[in-house]
Amino acid sequence: MDAWDIVASVLVVGIIVVSLLSNVVVLICFLYNPEIRKQVPGLFILNLTFCNLLLSVSNMPLTLVGLITTGHPGGSHFCQIVGFLDTFLTTNSMLSMAALSIDRWVAVVFPLSYHSRIRHRDGVIALVYTWIHSLCFSTVATCQSWVGYHHLYASCTLCNVRAKGAGTQFVIFTVALHSLTFFLTLIVLCVTYLKVLKVARFHCKRIDVITMQTLVLLVDIHPSVRQKCLDEQKRRRQRATKKISTFIGTFVLCFTPYVFTRIVELFSPGYISPQWGVLSKCLAYSKAASDPFVYSLLRHQYRKTCSLLANKIFKRSPLNSSSLRMEISTGRSNNFNTTNNIQLPTNKSLGQ
Repeated sequence: MDAWDIVASVLVVGIIVVSLLSNVVVLICFLYNPEIRKQVPGLFILNLTFCNLLLSVSNMPLTLVGLITTGHPGGSHFCQIVGFLDTFLTTNSMLSMAALSIDRWVAVVFPLSYHSRIRHRDGVIALVYTWIHSLCFSTVATCQSWVGYHHLYASCTLCNVRAKGAGTQFVIFTVALHSLTFFLTLIVLCVTYLKVLKVARFHCKRIDVITMQTLVLLVDIHPSVRQKCLDEQKRRRQRATKKISTFIGTFVLCFTPYVFTRIVELFSPGYISPQWGVLSKCLAYSKAASDPFVYSLLRHQYRKTCSLLANKIFKRSPLNSSSLRMEISTGRSNNFNTTNNIQLPTNKSLGQ
Protein backbone atom coordinates (compact mmCIF):
# COMPACT_ATOMS: atom_id res chain seq x y z
CA MET A 1 0.00 0.00 0.00
CA ASP A 2 1.26 3.47 -0.87
CA ALA A 3 0.45 6.71 0.95
CA TRP A 4 -2.63 7.38 -1.19
CA ASP A 5 -4.10 3.93 -0.50
CA ILE A 6 -3.67 4.51 3.23
CA VAL A 7 -5.38 7.91 3.06
CA ALA A 8 -8.20 6.51 0.92
CA SER A 9 -8.65 3.55 3.28
CA VAL A 10 -8.91 5.86 6.30
CA LEU A 11 -11.43 7.98 4.38
CA VAL A 12 -13.56 4.94 3.54
CA VAL A 13 -13.45 3.73 7.15
CA GLY A 14 -14.59 7.15 8.35
CA ILE A 15 -17.45 7.20 5.85
CA ILE A 16 -18.53 3.70 6.90
CA VAL A 17 -18.55 4.56 10.61
CA VAL A 18 -20.44 7.85 10.18
CA SER A 19 -22.90 6.33 7.72
CA LEU A 20 -23.69 3.34 9.93
CA LEU A 21 -24.10 5.34 13.13
CA SER A 22 -26.16 8.17 11.64
CA ASN A 23 -28.45 5.93 9.59
CA VAL A 24 -29.01 3.59 12.54
CA VAL A 25 -30.04 6.60 14.64
CA VAL A 26 -32.51 7.63 11.92
CA LEU A 27 -33.91 4.10 11.84
CA ILE A 28 -34.33 4.05 15.63
CA CYS A 29 -36.12 7.40 15.54
CA PHE A 30 -38.46 6.08 12.85
CA LEU A 31 -39.27 2.95 14.84
CA TYR A 32 -39.96 4.70 18.15
CA ASN A 33 -41.69 7.87 16.97
CA PRO A 34 -45.27 7.13 15.85
CA GLU A 35 -45.65 10.60 14.37
CA ILE A 36 -42.75 10.08 11.97
CA ARG A 37 -44.17 6.74 10.88
CA LYS A 38 -47.51 8.36 10.04
CA GLN A 39 -45.96 10.88 7.65
CA VAL A 40 -45.59 10.23 3.93
CA PRO A 41 -42.02 11.65 3.87
CA GLY A 42 -41.18 9.09 6.55
CA LEU A 43 -41.60 6.36 3.93
CA PHE A 44 -39.07 8.01 1.62
CA ILE A 45 -36.63 8.61 4.48
CA LEU A 46 -36.98 4.99 5.57
CA ASN A 47 -36.24 3.80 2.04
CA LEU A 48 -33.26 6.17 1.79
CA THR A 49 -31.96 4.95 5.16
CA PHE A 50 -32.33 1.32 4.08
CA CYS A 51 -30.31 1.97 0.91
CA ASN A 52 -27.60 3.84 2.82
CA LEU A 53 -27.27 1.11 5.46
CA LEU A 54 -27.08 -1.67 2.90
CA LEU A 55 -24.51 0.28 0.90
CA SER A 56 -22.47 0.80 4.07
CA VAL A 57 -22.30 -2.92 4.89
CA SER A 58 -21.88 -4.31 1.37
CA ASN A 59 -20.15 -2.03 -1.14
CA MET A 60 -18.07 0.21 1.11
CA PRO A 61 -16.28 -2.64 2.98
CA LEU A 62 -15.47 -4.31 -0.34
CA THR A 63 -13.96 -1.08 -1.63
CA LEU A 64 -11.89 -0.93 1.56
CA VAL A 65 -10.66 -4.48 0.96
CA GLY A 66 -9.82 -3.58 -2.64
CA LEU A 67 -7.73 -0.62 -1.46
CA ILE A 68 -5.89 -2.65 1.17
CA THR A 69 -5.16 -5.68 -1.01
CA THR A 70 -4.85 -3.62 -4.24
CA GLY A 71 -6.62 -6.44 -5.99
CA HIS A 72 -9.89 -8.22 -6.69
CA PRO A 73 -11.83 -8.74 -3.41
CA GLY A 74 -13.78 -11.98 -3.35
CA GLY A 75 -14.87 -14.20 -6.20
CA SER A 76 -16.38 -13.19 -9.51
CA HIS A 77 -19.95 -14.19 -8.60
CA PHE A 78 -19.76 -12.43 -5.24
CA CYS A 79 -18.50 -9.28 -6.94
CA GLN A 80 -21.39 -9.43 -9.41
CA ILE A 81 -23.86 -9.51 -6.50
CA VAL A 82 -22.17 -6.51 -4.91
CA GLY A 83 -22.13 -4.75 -8.29
CA PHE A 84 -25.85 -5.39 -8.63
CA LEU A 85 -26.38 -3.81 -5.21
CA ASP A 86 -24.20 -0.83 -6.13
CA THR A 87 -26.37 0.03 -9.14
CA PHE A 88 -29.64 -0.75 -7.38
CA LEU A 89 -28.96 1.11 -4.13
CA THR A 90 -27.45 4.20 -5.75
CA THR A 91 -30.35 4.52 -8.19
CA ASN A 92 -32.92 3.90 -5.46
CA SER A 93 -31.43 6.49 -3.12
CA MET A 94 -31.34 9.16 -5.85
CA LEU A 95 -34.98 8.59 -6.72
CA SER A 96 -35.91 8.73 -3.02
CA MET A 97 -34.30 12.18 -2.82
CA ALA A 98 -36.36 13.26 -5.83
CA ALA A 99 -39.53 11.97 -4.14
CA LEU A 100 -38.70 13.91 -0.96
CA SER A 101 -38.19 17.12 -2.93
CA ILE A 102 -41.54 16.70 -4.69
CA ASP A 103 -43.24 16.09 -1.34
CA ARG A 104 -41.78 19.29 0.11
CA TRP A 105 -42.68 21.27 -2.97
CA VAL A 106 -46.33 20.20 -2.70
CA ALA A 107 -46.35 20.92 1.04
CA VAL A 108 -45.00 24.45 0.57
CA VAL A 109 -46.78 25.49 -2.63
CA PHE A 110 -50.12 23.79 -1.81
CA PRO A 111 -50.19 23.72 2.01
CA LEU A 112 -53.97 23.66 2.42
CA SER A 113 -54.49 20.78 0.00
CA TYR A 114 -51.34 18.83 0.87
CA HIS A 115 -53.12 15.86 2.47
CA SER A 116 -55.49 15.49 -0.46
CA ARG A 117 -52.62 15.64 -2.97
CA ILE A 118 -50.04 13.47 -1.13
CA ARG A 119 -51.58 10.50 0.60
CA HIS A 120 -49.97 7.45 2.15
CA ARG A 121 -51.03 5.40 -0.85
CA ASP A 122 -49.28 7.85 -3.17
CA GLY A 123 -46.07 7.46 -1.15
CA VAL A 124 -46.25 3.68 -1.48
CA ILE A 125 -46.81 3.97 -5.24
CA ALA A 126 -43.79 6.26 -5.53
CA LEU A 127 -41.66 3.76 -3.58
CA VAL A 128 -42.80 0.89 -5.78
CA TYR A 129 -41.76 2.90 -8.83
CA THR A 130 -38.31 3.64 -7.39
CA TRP A 131 -37.76 -0.05 -6.72
CA ILE A 132 -38.94 -1.13 -10.18
CA HIS A 133 -36.85 1.59 -11.83
CA SER A 134 -33.76 0.56 -9.86
CA LEU A 135 -34.29 -3.17 -10.35
CA CYS A 136 -34.62 -2.80 -14.12
CA PHE A 137 -31.22 -1.16 -14.57
CA SER A 138 -29.37 -3.33 -12.05
CA THR A 139 -30.92 -6.55 -13.40
CA VAL A 140 -30.05 -5.74 -17.01
CA ALA A 141 -26.46 -4.91 -16.07
CA THR A 142 -26.09 -8.14 -14.10
CA CYS A 143 -27.72 -10.37 -16.73
CA GLN A 144 -25.46 -8.88 -19.41
CA SER A 145 -22.42 -9.47 -17.15
CA TRP A 146 -21.59 -5.76 -17.19
CA VAL A 147 -20.80 -5.64 -13.50
CA GLY A 148 -17.52 -6.69 -11.94
CA TYR A 149 -14.44 -5.37 -10.20
CA HIS A 150 -13.33 -2.03 -11.60
CA HIS A 151 -9.73 -1.17 -10.70
CA LEU A 152 -10.25 2.53 -11.38
CA TYR A 153 -12.76 2.77 -8.51
CA ALA A 154 -11.48 -0.20 -6.48
CA SER A 155 -15.11 -1.32 -6.38
CA CYS A 156 -17.49 -3.91 -7.73
CA THR A 157 -19.63 -1.84 -10.07
CA LEU A 158 -20.40 -1.31 -13.76
CA CYS A 159 -17.25 -2.31 -15.59
CA ASN A 160 -16.52 -1.30 -19.16
CA VAL A 161 -13.71 -3.86 -19.33
CA ARG A 162 -16.22 -6.70 -18.92
CA ALA A 163 -18.49 -5.04 -21.52
CA LYS A 164 -15.93 -4.62 -24.28
CA GLY A 165 -17.78 -7.06 -26.49
CA ALA A 166 -21.04 -5.16 -26.03
CA GLY A 167 -19.63 -1.85 -27.27
CA THR A 168 -22.49 0.43 -28.26
CA GLN A 169 -25.02 -1.40 -26.09
CA PHE A 170 -23.02 -0.73 -22.94
CA VAL A 171 -22.55 2.93 -23.88
CA ILE A 172 -26.30 3.39 -24.47
CA PHE A 173 -27.10 1.58 -21.23
CA THR A 174 -24.67 3.66 -19.14
CA VAL A 175 -25.84 6.96 -20.62
CA ALA A 176 -29.49 5.97 -20.08
CA LEU A 177 -28.74 4.91 -16.49
CA HIS A 178 -27.13 8.20 -15.52
CA SER A 179 -29.65 10.27 -17.50
CA LEU A 180 -32.66 8.65 -15.84
CA THR A 181 -31.14 8.65 -12.35
CA PHE A 182 -28.58 11.39 -11.72
CA PHE A 183 -29.68 13.98 -14.28
CA LEU A 184 -33.40 13.31 -13.75
CA THR A 185 -33.02 13.64 -9.98
CA LEU A 186 -30.90 16.78 -10.35
CA ILE A 187 -33.54 18.42 -12.53
CA VAL A 188 -36.31 17.51 -10.07
CA LEU A 189 -34.29 18.81 -7.11
CA CYS A 190 -33.51 22.11 -8.83
CA VAL A 191 -37.05 22.74 -10.07
CA THR A 192 -38.84 21.81 -6.83
CA TYR A 193 -36.45 23.38 -4.32
CA LEU A 194 -36.08 26.60 -6.31
CA LYS A 195 -39.87 26.91 -6.32
CA VAL A 196 -39.85 26.27 -2.58
CA LEU A 197 -37.24 29.00 -2.18
CA LYS A 198 -39.33 31.39 -4.25
CA VAL A 199 -42.36 30.82 -2.01
CA ALA A 200 -40.22 31.12 1.12
CA ARG A 201 -38.80 34.46 -0.02
CA PHE A 202 -42.30 35.71 -0.80
CA HIS A 203 -43.42 34.92 2.75
CA CYS A 204 -40.24 36.46 4.14
CA LYS A 205 -41.05 39.68 2.33
CA ARG A 206 -44.57 39.67 3.75
CA ILE A 207 -43.19 39.16 7.26
CA ASP A 208 -40.60 41.88 6.68
CA VAL A 209 -43.27 44.37 5.59
CA ILE A 210 -45.34 43.65 8.69
CA THR A 211 -42.26 43.95 10.88
CA MET A 212 -41.25 47.30 9.36
CA GLN A 213 -44.77 48.66 9.73
CA THR A 214 -44.75 47.64 13.38
CA LEU A 215 -41.36 49.27 13.96
CA VAL A 216 -42.60 52.51 12.40
CA LEU A 217 -45.63 52.56 14.68
CA LEU A 218 -43.54 51.86 17.78
CA VAL A 219 -41.77 55.19 17.83
CA ASP A 220 -40.55 54.73 21.41
CA ILE A 221 -38.92 51.38 20.77
CA HIS A 222 -35.32 51.08 21.94
CA PRO A 223 -32.73 51.17 19.10
CA SER A 224 -31.25 47.84 20.20
CA VAL A 225 -34.64 46.12 19.86
CA ARG A 226 -35.15 47.69 16.44
CA GLN A 227 -31.73 46.41 15.35
CA LYS A 228 -32.49 42.92 16.63
CA CYS A 229 -35.64 42.84 14.51
CA LEU A 230 -33.69 43.92 11.43
CA ASP A 231 -31.00 41.31 12.11
CA GLU A 232 -33.66 38.61 12.45
CA GLN A 233 -35.07 39.61 9.06
CA LYS A 234 -31.66 39.12 7.49
CA ARG A 235 -31.10 35.76 9.22
CA ARG A 236 -34.54 34.58 8.11
CA ARG A 237 -33.74 35.26 4.46
CA GLN A 238 -30.35 33.60 4.76
CA ARG A 239 -31.71 30.47 6.43
CA ALA A 240 -34.02 29.69 3.53
CA THR A 241 -31.21 30.05 0.99
CA LYS A 242 -28.76 27.98 3.04
CA LYS A 243 -31.16 25.10 3.49
CA ILE A 244 -32.07 24.89 -0.18
CA SER A 245 -28.39 25.16 -1.10
CA THR A 246 -27.65 22.25 1.24
CA PHE A 247 -30.21 19.97 -0.40
CA ILE A 248 -28.99 20.65 -3.93
CA GLY A 249 -25.32 21.26 -3.10
CA THR A 250 -24.69 17.98 -1.28
CA PHE A 251 -26.24 16.03 -4.14
CA VAL A 252 -24.14 17.82 -6.76
CA LEU A 253 -20.92 17.69 -4.75
CA CYS A 254 -21.19 13.98 -3.94
CA PHE A 255 -22.45 12.51 -7.21
CA THR A 256 -21.27 14.81 -10.00
CA PRO A 257 -17.54 13.82 -9.96
CA TYR A 258 -18.38 10.11 -10.10
CA VAL A 259 -21.05 10.40 -12.81
CA PHE A 260 -18.93 12.63 -15.05
CA THR A 261 -15.95 10.32 -14.61
CA ARG A 262 -18.11 7.41 -15.79
CA ILE A 263 -19.24 9.41 -18.83
CA VAL A 264 -15.69 10.53 -19.68
CA GLU A 265 -14.52 6.94 -19.30
CA LEU A 266 -16.98 5.88 -21.99
CA PHE A 267 -15.99 8.38 -24.66
CA SER A 268 -12.39 9.30 -23.87
CA PRO A 269 -9.56 6.84 -24.50
CA GLY A 270 -7.25 8.94 -22.33
CA TYR A 271 -5.79 7.91 -19.00
CA ILE A 272 -7.82 8.51 -15.84
CA SER A 273 -5.91 8.55 -12.57
CA PRO A 274 -6.90 5.74 -10.16
CA GLN A 275 -6.56 8.24 -7.32
CA TRP A 276 -9.25 10.40 -8.92
CA GLY A 277 -11.44 7.35 -9.57
CA VAL A 278 -11.28 6.25 -5.92
CA LEU A 279 -11.84 9.82 -4.71
CA SER A 280 -14.95 10.21 -6.88
CA LYS A 281 -16.28 6.91 -5.55
CA CYS A 282 -15.62 8.01 -1.97
CA LEU A 283 -17.53 11.22 -2.63
CA ALA A 284 -20.47 9.16 -3.88
CA TYR A 285 -20.26 7.02 -0.74
CA SER A 286 -20.16 10.14 1.44
CA LYS A 287 -23.74 10.94 0.39
CA ALA A 288 -24.87 7.97 2.47
CA ALA A 289 -23.16 9.54 5.49
CA SER A 290 -24.56 13.05 4.90
CA ASP A 291 -28.16 12.10 4.08
CA PRO A 292 -29.21 11.44 7.70
CA PHE A 293 -28.14 14.97 8.67
CA VAL A 294 -29.49 16.68 5.55
CA TYR A 295 -32.91 15.02 5.59
CA SER A 296 -33.53 13.84 9.14
CA LEU A 297 -31.35 14.43 12.18
CA LEU A 298 -31.35 18.25 11.93
CA ARG A 299 -35.16 18.32 11.94
CA HIS A 300 -36.93 19.18 15.17
CA GLN A 301 -38.84 15.89 15.40
CA TYR A 302 -35.70 13.79 15.09
CA ARG A 303 -33.75 15.98 17.49
CA LYS A 304 -36.60 15.69 20.00
CA THR A 305 -36.70 11.92 19.62
CA CYS A 306 -32.92 11.62 19.99
CA SER A 307 -33.08 13.76 23.13
CA LEU A 308 -35.80 11.59 24.66
CA LEU A 309 -33.87 8.43 23.84
CA ALA A 310 -30.67 9.83 25.29
CA ASN A 311 -32.44 10.90 28.49
CA LYS A 312 -33.96 7.46 28.94
CA ILE A 313 -30.67 5.65 28.27
CA PHE A 314 -28.29 7.85 30.25
CA LYS A 315 -30.34 9.69 32.86
CA ARG A 316 -33.65 8.20 33.81
CA SER A 317 -34.93 4.70 33.13
CA PRO A 318 -34.30 1.95 30.56
CA LEU A 319 -35.83 2.46 27.14
CA ASN A 320 -39.58 2.07 27.25
CA SER A 321 -41.25 2.45 23.90
CA SER A 322 -44.76 3.05 25.24
CA SER A 323 -43.74 5.92 27.53
CA LEU A 324 -41.54 7.30 24.76
CA ARG A 325 -44.49 7.42 22.40
CA MET A 326 -46.52 9.34 25.00
CA GLU A 327 -43.73 11.91 25.41
CA ILE A 328 -43.36 12.29 21.67
CA SER A 329 -47.10 12.75 21.23
CA THR A 330 -47.20 15.59 23.74
CA GLY A 331 -44.00 17.19 22.51
CA ARG A 332 -44.37 16.90 18.76
CA SER A 333 -43.64 19.95 16.65
CA ASN A 334 -45.87 21.75 14.17
CA ASN A 335 -44.06 21.03 10.87
CA PHE A 336 -45.32 21.97 7.45
CA ASN A 337 -45.51 18.46 6.09
CA THR A 338 -45.81 16.44 9.25
CA THR A 339 -49.05 17.45 10.91
CA ASN A 340 -52.67 17.03 10.07
CA ASN A 341 -53.19 20.81 9.97
CA ILE A 342 -50.60 22.27 7.63
CA GLN A 343 -50.23 26.02 7.87
CA LEU A 344 -48.66 28.48 5.47
CA PRO A 345 -44.98 27.59 5.09
CA THR A 346 -42.32 29.36 7.09
CA ASN A 347 -38.56 29.24 6.81
CA LYS A 348 -38.46 26.86 9.75
CA SER A 349 -40.38 24.33 7.67
CA LEU A 350 -37.68 24.32 5.00
CA GLY A 351 -35.31 22.55 7.38
CA GLN A 352 -37.42 19.48 7.13
